[in-house]
Amino acid sequence: MSGRERREKIVELLTEAMDALSGAELARQLGVSRQVVVQDIALLRATNKNIISTTRGYMLYIAEEQTAKRCFLVKHTTEQIEDELYTIVDRGGKVLDVIVMHDIYGQIQTDLIIETRAEADEFVQKVAGRKSMPLKQLTDGVHLHTVVAESESILDEIEQELQEKGYLVAL
Repeated sequence: MSGRERREKIVELLTEAMDALSGAELARQLGVSRQVVVQDIALLRATNKNIISTTRGYMLYIAEEQTAKRCFLVKHTTEQIEDELYTIVDRGGKVLDVIVMHDIYGQIQTDLIIETRAEADEFVQKVAGRKSMPLKQLTDGVHLHTVVAESESILDEIEQELQEKGYLVAL
């Protein structure tokens, strides 16, 4: 299989996948090393394929018909991550990313794409099972989430609940 054919197959696999696919899984299916997959993903991104890396693996991101988007500046403990994510997804929000503003490195951002309790649970389990720390640890717990929903009123509900729980940071 040529490199071009392999990259076309990666796009096909990601398009058909119901969930993110890890680099190791893609490598297994294609009969190549994970490093080859990483290089292919970089080449695909260079040709404007909207492939994102999440904590669960690679996903082909297709913008949904979400009509509202908002960033929430929050602060909480590591033990409160689950409650924060549940607060957002239970009200119909999808957490697209986490962003921290580091005093040396500037903005550090990574995609999360969490829209269900199951995905939130999976993320929390990864945080608990690793020696690495969540990005929020770099900024004394302060971080941003970009959240999308079907309406501004849903985002208003999410904001109100985050405020009531003491997670929102006042500017």
